[in-house]
Amino acid sequence: MIRPGIVKVAIPGAAVALVATGSAAALPGHDVKVDTPIASSPLQLARDAATSRDALRPPLNLKQSPKPAASPTAKHLKKQAPIPKPTAAKTRAAAALPPKIIGTKFTTTDLNVWTVPLTGVLLDVLKRGTKVSITGKVDGIWAEIVSNGKSRWVKAEYLALKKPVEAVAGGISQSACKSGSSVESGLTKDAIRVHRAVCAKFPSITSYGGMRAGDSGSEHSTGRALDIMVSGSLGQEVADWLKANYRKLGISELLWEQHIWTVQRSSEGWRAMEDRGGATANHYDHVHVSVYGNQGTV
Repeated sequence: MIRPGIVKVAIPGAAVALVATGSAAALPGHDVKVDTPIASSPLQLARDAATSRDALRPPLNLKQSPKPAASPTAKHLKKQAPIPKPTAAKTRAAAALPPKIIGTKFTTTDLNVWTVPLTGVLLDVLKRGTKVSITGKVDGIWAEIVSNGKSRWVKAEYLALKKPVEAVAGGISQSACKSGSSVESGLTKDAIRVHRAVCAKFPSITSYGGMRAGDSGSEHSTGRALDIMVSGSLGQEVADWLKANYRKLGISELLWEQHIWTVQRSSEGWRAMEDRGGATANHYDHVHVSVYGNQGTV
């Protein structure tokens, strides 16, 4: 479209100019004022435009849009730190803690010390009168003690609250027996020690049995045994006294009232024996003493 304005047109002769949006009479040499815009092509509009092409372009936004922030993770969905597991070192340290000690007791005989009851390994033999720490834990006939901070096991019946009275070496006499020394013929030094010690300690006992050459398979045939003819409570007293002093007298075995005691199994105390059929065979009328030969210290 042509903008409104003054248009100067030369028309030969007296012709009439027709205008698209209206009509007017024009004479030669006259100016014609046209108020109505005249249509034109888009190319013409573009040529007549005074505005720059760049001005008609939309402005460029050179700023970058910020990246969308990550949505916060819900607290309960956050990854939790792993719970630390106990290490092998801590487990071993806990297992190495010594058992809890609740008191002490004393051994009433030379007592074997085992790693565990029944199937354990023999570690040591505690001397009679040894003070031990106890935990109060028992397993049948076994009692737990603590040795060097570790759990150990002994026979419960050979532990006592009071320390047993130790035999005094000076109280064991080796003087010749006043009732006679004929029984000492053929006996080893340890068997003689036993005879003289019992004779002095228990003077009411006057009957003994010694060497029996024809008794094959018995310590009597080699002079390493002595029978002390006694019964009842006095016989028990004699047997207990001999067991308490076995080291000094060189004793290896005792038989009394169908029971046996040996140095090798001293931690088990008196052990029951089979019935041999009579008072003498079952040692109800005498205490049988076997000795090593010459290991006594008195």
